[in-house]
Amino acid sequence: MKALLCTHYGPPDDLELAELPDPRPGAGEAVVRVKAAALNFFDTLIIAGKYQHKPAFPFSPAAEFAGEVESVGSGVTGFSPGDRVIGNIGWGAAREKALLAAEQLVAMPAGLDFDRAAGLTVTYGTSMHALKDRAKLKPGETLAVLGAAGGTGLSAVELAKLMGARVIACASSDEKLAFARQYGADEGVNYAATDLKEALRQLTGGKGVDVVYDPIGGAQSEAALRGMDWGGRFLVIGFAAGDMPKLPLNLVLLRSYDVLGVYWGAWILRNPQRHRANMMQILDWCARGKLSSHVHAVYPLEQAPSALKAIAARQVMGKVILRP
Repeated sequence: MKALLCTHYGPPDDLELAELPDPRPGAGEAVVRVKAAALNFFDTLIIAGKYQHKPAFPFSPAAEFAGEVESVGSGVTGFSPGDRVIGNIGWGAAREKALLAAEQLVAMPAGLDFDRAAGLTVTYGTSMHALKDRAKLKPGETLAVLGAAGGTGLSAVELAKLMGARVIACASSDEKLAFARQYGADEGVNYAATDLKEALRQLTGGKGVDVVYDPIGGAQSEAALRGMDWGGRFLVIGFAAGDMPKLPLNLVLLRSYDVLGVYWGAWILRNPQRHRANMMQILDWCARGKLSSHVHAVYPLEQAPSALKAIAARQVMGKVILRP
């Protein structure tokens, strides 16, 4: 089978395309023929050795995928060859066939295409967990989403609207804000052109937002924190800006804020049934047209370096897909 390999830490252009033996499933495992694999910002970090997980070389990037079950090992129930599935394996999906524990698979509903399905697990799964399980977002509350046009941010915009929230999209350009509005954002703040804290307060009549969803980090995190209402919840999703902010804990104390870490990858290992329930809800909404799972661009496997460079340069709105 064909596989995209990282053989040493470096930039996207150092990735190699290679032929590997076809995998065979062991007990409890399945082999999936990958029809589409989705890339995320953390793929740019994992190949550079800057991510918290450091797989043994050689490995393939891409955590999430959609495809068809090709074979299953002994003891596997619930999945058979030919079944359409999605999955998340942390890394290793940028190849023609993926080997994984069958319990990591989720069945795809009929009518959902592979490209859109491939990008659902990490971004929408993270946002669902963040908004539902961590922030406990309520109908009528106001949510500010930083990096609102990216894959993770856009998923938060869409899910929050389905949950009945008012959504303020925050991004670095008017073009990105217009894009987020197409997918449900009620208001927009260009934090490259205006003060984020003041803008959030103006849009809420001086009150501040109830929840901040922050996958960016960097300079805008403190500004967003200062733009929250009393008792607001600040969701720490990631640090796409490259800098981990130091939030003023005196402000957390004085305004009774909750700062909530969202380590979705660890949570799904501890709560597999709740994760599966979240994903089934997401897949149902997507199949019924309530979620876009917007695909920014589709690349063949050999053009993965270009796809990763576009993500690193923040040129992507929605998801980037590889087709092995």
